[in-house]
Amino acid sequence: MTNQNIKLAKFAGFCYGVKRAVDTVTKLKQDNPDKDVYILGELIHNAYVISELQKLGIITLNAISELPRNASGFCVIRSHGAAPEIFDALKKTNLEIVDLTCPDVKKVQQKAIELAKSGYYVIIVGKAEHPEVEAIYANAKQWSDDVAVINSKEQIQNIKDTLKQHKKIGVVVQTTQRITTLNEITAELTPLTKELLIYNTICQSTSMRQQEAVELSKGSDLMIVAGSKNSANTTHLAEILKNTVKTIHIENVNELDNYKNLIKNAGNIGITAGASTPQAIIDNVIKYIKEE
Repeated sequence: MTNQNIKLAKFAGFCYGVKRAVDTVTKLKQDNPDKDVYILGELIHNAYVISELQKLGIITLNAISELPRNASGFCVIRSHGAAPEIFDALKKTNLEIVDLTCPDVKKVQQKAIELAKSGYYVIIVGKAEHPEVEAIYANAKQWSDDVAVINSKEQIQNIKDTLKQHKKIGVVVQTTQRITTLNEITAELTPLTKELLIYNTICQSTSMRQQEAVELSKGSDLMIVAGSKNSANTTHLAEILKNTVKTIHIENVNELDNYKNLIKNAGNIGITAGASTPQAIIDNVIKYIKEE
């Protein structure tokens, strides 16, 4: 048994949007046991949750093309949202669409559309390959060709000449981005245009989670971040914390076996988790440390 001081962040684990998505899909299947429930892409970025949904008979697909011919039942749009053409394609099927796009993500899509309609060159701050960003991009792109995804101030150099030709630039942000990344990019954009309109669309849950984790790290010898390596908000948490304290990013409790000495030598351990990390994984991490 350990005498270590273990502190768990208050804002650790499922955020509102993720909890809403998981609870709704689970209830949908429970209420309709004889109907198929499909999800386009992973509902959230967590292998444990996807596995649990699969056990309930919920089917995760990578693309619409994987749907069986004449499929019926429900098709769920995940919390990251989807491109307009995905909705259009689903409307031509026999499936009932259940849109579980996170409300915060919907707001980013709407802001990006407003900017595109109003003649702004739209900059989306985020990772181009992330499904949330892909959906934001697709929504803005249907109104204007002047849309770009930027993940670092260095990437602005690739479109600098194009940006200089535009009188107005509008910025939206992937909901799970770091505020420092947004600040660095907007500082680079400022000299390039007469009008710069910035919508800080980082969700409140992400901001509070990051701020609290930093505060927790100040009194910790070791921080443990639990959550998928594919989860943007989880990896950003780990990146932020690594600047101030020794940090371990794990997807499941078994990975802690690789850090036994590190854990044993830490007097104060802080634990936080990404927005898509279920409580069961967080509980297992705490139990592991206490039993070491």
